[in-house]
Amino acid sequence: MENYNLPEDIEKARERIDELRQSIRHHNYKYYVEDNPEITDYEYDKLFEELKALEEEFPELITENSPTQRIGSEKIEAFETVEHKAKMLSLDKSHSEQGLRDFDKRIRKRLHNSQIEYIIEPKIDGLGIALYYEDKTLLRGATRGNGAKGEDITANLKTIMTIPLKISTETSLTTFEVRGEIYMPVDAFQELNNSRIDKGMEPFANPRNAASGTVRHKDPKEVAERPLDIFIYALSYNEEQKFKTHLETLKELKKAGFKVNEYEKAEGISAVIHKINQWEHKKERLNYEIDGIVIKVNDLTSHDILGSTTHHPRWAIAYKYPPNRKTTRISDIEIMVGRTGKLTPVAILEPIHLAGTKVSRASLHNEDEIKKLDVRIGDEVLVEKAGKIIPQIIKVIKEKRQGDEKKFEMPHKCPVCGSAAKRFNGEVARKCINAQCPAQIKQRIQHWGERNAMNIDGLGPKLLEKLVDNNMVRHFADLYKLKTSDLQKIERMGEKSSENLLKEIEKSKQEGLARVLYGLGIPYVGEHIARILTENFHTIDKLMETSEIRLKQINEIGPEIAQSVVSFFKEEKNRELIEQLKKEGVKMESKEYQREQFLEGIYFVFTGALDKYTRNEASEEVRKFGGRVSSSVSKKTDIIVRGKNPGSKLEKAKEEGITILNEEQFIQLLEDKKMPSQV
Repeated sequence: MENYNLPEDIEKARERIDELRQSIRHHNYKYYVEDNPEITDYEYDKLFEELKALEEEFPELITENSPTQRIGSEKIEAFETVEHKAKMLSLDKSHSEQGLRDFDKRIRKRLHNSQIEYIIEPKIDGLGIALYYEDKTLLRGATRGNGAKGEDITANLKTIMTIPLKISTETSLTTFEVRGEIYMPVDAFQELNNSRIDKGMEPFANPRNAASGTVRHKDPKEVAERPLDIFIYALSYNEEQKFKTHLETLKELKKAGFKVNEYEKAEGISAVIHKINQWEHKKERLNYEIDGIVIKVNDLTSHDILGSTTHHPRWAIAYKYPPNRKTTRISDIEIMVGRTGKLTPVAILEPIHLAGTKVSRASLHNEDEIKKLDVRIGDEVLVEKAGKIIPQIIKVIKEKRQGDEKKFEMPHKCPVCGSAAKRFNGEVARKCINAQCPAQIKQRIQHWGERNAMNIDGLGPKLLEKLVDNNMVRHFADLYKLKTSDLQKIERMGEKSSENLLKEIEKSKQEGLARVLYGLGIPYVGEHIARILTENFHTIDKLMETSEIRLKQINEIGPEIAQSVVSFFKEEKNRELIEQLKKEGVKMESKEYQREQFLEGIYFVFTGALDKYTRNEASEEVRKFGGRVSSSVSKKTDIIVRGKNPGSKLEKAKEEGITILNEEQFIQLLEDKKMPSQV
């Protein structure tokens, strides 16, 4: 951790800590709730690290709602049972328009009203929880349980960045309870499953199972590694201000800093049904799973009049969409070899249409999954789209077996290269041990050329197969050595198509470090982590030389990712590949860093108070352009920047003949981007 100029006075420390906490909460909301960050991850990390340093120096100032305490809890032996402030009832359900019209008819009859104003909200397919706040501070978070009591999972919920530990001062809410739904975004679910498969672990069946299993994990640090999110949908208990409508409460919850999902107002049940039909098409484009729409009477006085049964409130109902499930038959099981050598059994299905697309294949993951499901060739199976995208076999319909179904055995040899396929201790996957297996090479190079990696348009699987099979390409760097004459030897690759592909390959050299890191296929380094690493290190050389300790100090970089990155760059063959790519002209820097590093190798020291910058901000400006900052004057010091009331460092700099700049000259230096000798 960086050395900060920490105040010696506890009151000054308290003031700075409060300032940092407020700033971090603000940036958390902008980043995680609004998806509209105002600062870079690197700048955020600096604020967070300074807060940690202050709290370590003054531990008596640490509070439970500090941003640093989100993942500080030790493992939980057992979850305690706690009572909700208001019962968490279920919802009445309908699967038809007529059911909704009957619901509306009952409402209008009880309220003696000809038309009701409703609020409709997406029904998140997640895990319901209750959050209780006192004095604007999160006191407790619990699962639904039996509706009256649930399990206290506060430590785990604190790791979810969209749950405010302390709410905004802009709201009138002080002591209250809210309801929300924990979920896992679809893209995060897919990345988590890919990571689990790479580690030889069983993937989660669907995002809901992943969220539910995670939120009840006994280790909050493990929970923090998984990408959970939340939508708050109701104010269930409030000691202060009373609201007139449900819509008012949603707006107040948003003002308080909670993440509130989309909602719409509808006048009458016909308008509700029209919007439900619109959402059926819209839901496929969401990055979270919904299984229906919740319809609520907007007027809160009407809630009191309508009341509740022992099971559900009478003023709300959930319309459930048909599930993304269908039955079909397995015609065969094939083996796919991935870029890590993992052998994945894939069920070949009699084609069905599911959630808007044709489905003819479904992953069976590994041999343990096949045994658990007792899947056989010829079986009729129930197929679901996990995360709306991944077809998955839920169960075998064994009562429909005819007796001629065939059991499947995983091969002990790679079906592509014939090498041994072994299952190592602690892993569920069987892997081809031949690193030069053509299937692995093809998959790795295909990943390198993908749109989200190096974005090489035209580098499809069929062409790659021919390039690898003809020994023209064995690793990424070989792509950059291809010539038009080489490509024209391949069937259907004429002069024009060859030139177009080479232009795409040449263009990919400028894609920058984040895409390079993702394209390299480093275990656990997806697009998001690649961007975080890029923002913190800017060049591949700096990343290659970093340590696990430094990596783990970065927000969102856990021990597994840190170990994987360091191990990858320690491998000599990987370092050789990086050098070959550099030699071919592939840029290994962030695009921001590719500007002139005019302060490269220049050592700065600051003394006295600056007007425009804090000490940390000025230091960061120097580092941004390649310079270095030291806290003391030495023989290495090139420039000292003098502010108001400079200390003894200034006298020492004069004695050593070191260049001295005032703040105006320092600002001019940064604006002109000239070497110090030219100032």
